[in-house]
Amino acid sequence: MRPSSPHRVAVLLLAPVIGYDATIPVQLLGSATDDDDRPLYDVQLVGLTRDPVPTPSGYAIVPRSDVSALRTADTVIVPGTRLTGPRADGTLPADVRAAFDSIRPGARLVSICTGAFVLAAAGVLDGRPATTHWAHAESLRRLYPDVRLDEDRLFVDDGDVLTSAGLAAGVDLCLHLIRRDFGVAAATRTARYNVVAPWRDGGQAQFIERPVPPAADDGTAFARQWAMANLDQPLDVARLAGEARMSVRTFNRRFREETGRSPGAWLIERRVDAARHLLESTDLPVEEVARRSGLGSGASLRQHLRAAIGVAPLAYRRTYRGA
Repeated sequence: MRPSSPHRVAVLLLAPVIGYDATIPVQLLGSATDDDDRPLYDVQLVGLTRDPVPTPSGYAIVPRSDVSALRTADTVIVPGTRLTGPRADGTLPADVRAAFDSIRPGARLVSICTGAFVLAAAGVLDGRPATTHWAHAESLRRLYPDVRLDEDRLFVDDGDVLTSAGLAAGVDLCLHLIRRDFGVAAATRTARYNVVAPWRDGGQAQFIERPVPPAADDGTAFARQWAMANLDQPLDVARLAGEARMSVRTFNRRFREETGRSPGAWLIERRVDAARHLLESTDLPVEEVARRSGLGSGASLRQHLRAAIGVAPLAYRRTYRGA
C-alpha cells in the first residue's frame, strides 16, 4: 500500500558524522518503492546549517536542507557521530538542542550506531530499551544509566523510538522500518535491489571481540547468545547460569549489570522478537509460532504480544503480510 505522498525522512548530520551511517538511510529508504516503482520515502540529508558536514574519514557531506526540514519530517534519523558533548559528558550542544526542539510532535526518532548517544543526551531514551555499537555500550551505560541498554541487539523497536547497533546494523534497521511501514514485500524488494539479506538472525554477540579462551566469569554474553539459538527449548535462570559457568546468584547480578534487565524479562523480550519475525515472514499457524519462539501456546503468545505492542498475533501479521 502506498501513502498519498512519500514518508518524509530527515537524516540529521552532526559533525563529525560517520559517513557510512549517514548514507544507509539514503540508500535503503531512498531505493524503497511500491509495486508501481514509485518512491515510498523522501529522504533528505539535514545539517544544522547548509555547510558541508565533516566525517572522520577525510571527506565532508553537503546537506540538502537545514534544520527547518525537521519541522515537517515524519521520521528523524540520527546517524553515528563523534559529537563531543553526548559522547564525552552527556551534554547536548545548544544548537543541537534547538534542532531537537524543532522536531514536530509525533515524529518518529531513530538512531544508527552512536547516534544513540545523541538521543540519550536529549532525554529521548530515558527508561526505554535501546542499543548501540557494542564497542561503545559501556560508555553509553555509564553516561546514561536510565537507558535500558541491550548491546546484543541488532536493533530495538520501541514504537516511536528505534535504535540500531553499529554500522551495518543500520541496514537491518532501515529494512525493518520499510517492513513496518509498507510490509514484507516492499522490504524484500529493497533488500534484493541492494543485494543485502532481508533479515539477519542473531545479535551483536556474534561480532563482539572477546579474549580466547574467555574467563569463566567473563560475563553473561555467551549465555545470552546461546539462549538466542535455543529459544524453542525450556530455559530458566539455572540453565542460563550453567551455560555462563556461574552460580544463579552471580548470574542474576551480572545479567542486570550488563543488560539492565532481569534474565526472565530479557528472555520474554527475545521470544516476542522471534515471534514477531515469524509472524512477519511466514504463514505458520499461531500455535507453531508460539512453539518455535518458546512462548509455549497461542494463548501465551497473544498475552505477551498484546503486552509488548498492544495487538493480537493475526492483526500483527495482517499489518505486514496483508489479509
